Amino acid sequence: EAVVLEIDTAAPLHPNNPHYAVLRAKGAELDLINSGFDGIRIRKGEKYDLSFFSRIQGNKQGALQIQLRDRSGRPLAQAAAKVAPGEWTKQHLTLQAVEDADSACLSIQTVAPGVYALDMISLFPQKTFKNRPNGLRADLAQAIADLHPRFMRFPGGCLAHGDGVHNIYNWKETIGTLESRKPQRNLWGYHQTKGLGYYEFFQFCEDIQAEPVPVIAAGVCCQNSRGGGQQGVAMCDMDAFIRDILDLVEYANGDASSKWGRMRAEAGHPEPFHLKYIGIGNEDQITDAFEERFTMIYKALKAKHPEITVIGTAGPFNEGTDYEEGWEIVDRLQVPMVDEHYYQTPGWFLNNQHFYDSYDRQGAKVYLGEYAAHLPGRPNNLEVALAEAAYMTSLERNGDVVSMASYAPLLAKEGHTQWNPDLIYFNNREVKPTVNYYVQQLFGRNAGDEYLPGTVKLSSPSEDIAKRVPVSAVKDRKTGDLILKLVNILPTATRTQVRLNGIEVGNARAVKTVLSGALEGTDLKPRTSDCEVGREFTCELPAYSLTVIRIKIKSVY
Repeated sequence: EAVVLEIDTAAPLHPNNPHYAVLRAKGAELDLINSGFDGIRIRKGEKYDLSFFSRIQGNKQGALQIQLRDRSGRPLAQAAAKVAPGEWTKQHLTLQAVEDADSACLSIQTVAPGVYALDMISLFPQKTFKNRPNGLRADLAQAIADLHPRFMRFPGGCLAHGDGVHNIYNWKETIGTLESRKPQRNLWGYHQTKGLGYYEFFQFCEDIQAEPVPVIAAGVCCQNSRGGGQQGVAMCDMDAFIRDILDLVEYANGDASSKWGRMRAEAGHPEPFHLKYIGIGNEDQITDAFEERFTMIYKALKAKHPEITVIGTAGPFNEGTDYEEGWEIVDRLQVPMVDEHYYQTPGWFLNNQHFYDSYDRQGAKVYLGEYAAHLPGRPNNLEVALAEAAYMTSLERNGDVVSMASYAPLLAKEGHTQWNPDLIYFNNREVKPTVNYYVQQLFGRNAGDEYLPGTVKLSSPSEDIAKRVPVSAVKDRKTGDLILKLVNILPTATRTQVRLNGIEVGNARAVKTVLSGALEGTDLKPRTSDCEVGREFTCELPAYSLTVIRIKIKSVY
């Protein structure tokens, strides 16, 4: 053959990334082509930053032509690069598209004979979220920002475990130069390059004004890991494991003169990230191995960083042995917050709107870290979304216990997901928010900061009806707004008389937003209009709906 492609490990760019491509071009032309993830979407006039490391054997200079091509092979953007012999050299090029394409590919072509080595080939649009280098896809990141989240948990669920005790996710392997970050397989079978690492997570949280909530394994891997289930980090290695967690606080909050604070500063962020929370563990089986290691981690964090709120875990369900024993550990150690997870039917959420009413008001706060309503077939429809909305009114009512809550999972690429339902689906062309997303967005944009107690009186005394028309009232002290959230999970419209006792209304016109439709509806969006309000007013709640009314008020007395 005239040319050969090899994957070599003899002289890698960095030991954390031992594999690189070698092109043996005996003639002039050899193409190395990457078709992207379902193709590469490019847009006319947009600029794309390409970077890669290269070198060539011998003492002669090599040459490359780089192109973005459409399906037929036509070049839509191109640039040229020289390749020097000797050490690895990083190349930076800009490609500008002359046409649109939804399924372009990237071609790196040799235009002179030689043995070329290539590694860390990266193509990014210049227009990332907030124009960050190595940044996030702008429309996806904006969809998350539009939820108005108060916090963001990362790296997410079981990712914190890795896949086995020797593969536990290590935040230190996700920072620094991209070529130094260590890729890994995770529990779900995905390959992670770690191009999205802890620095980028912290930066994104800052960009959307959300509190960062990193989650670290509790010294054990997941009970569902390959090769033996839950295993604990060897006790002789626990001091180092705990040191890594303490170093994370220094990386996030330390002065730029400290060891890890300096690394943050060198990455481009001299000011601290103001980390306040750390989760330890995720849906763990509560075993002796877990308890021993969690206790060591918690005591070390509490002693060194009492300003950090540690979030424990109570297993993967809202009942059972792990839940009970997880809470026993939290209570005994006086852990300030505990992470609860549960996925249930819409009926469960409707019937358990008093779930947190009986929780100890003086005990640990709850972070409801993962929840969603599931029907057979796992659809994202209005039925499950309204069940979640009904339950969320009870979370607001119990805001003195439930400090934080987050729907899960967050993102899913069409055709490549192992789990449904998810909050936001997407492909290379568009982002597809679900009806559940709009429920979360309505609550996020209208969260308020003070719960106002109220009563609901029904024309029918039926308990079945009562749990299908839950209501929440909160005040937003920043804007001076009173926010009413009214859910109607009945097949008919409900005429509602609202009486605002002890509240002086400041404006007779209010903003009303309604999400409604058929229960099986999936492509539904909220509609906003004005409505007339006063100390007493009438409001009609459509069948199967969530209604949010923002009222300007003068005072509460």
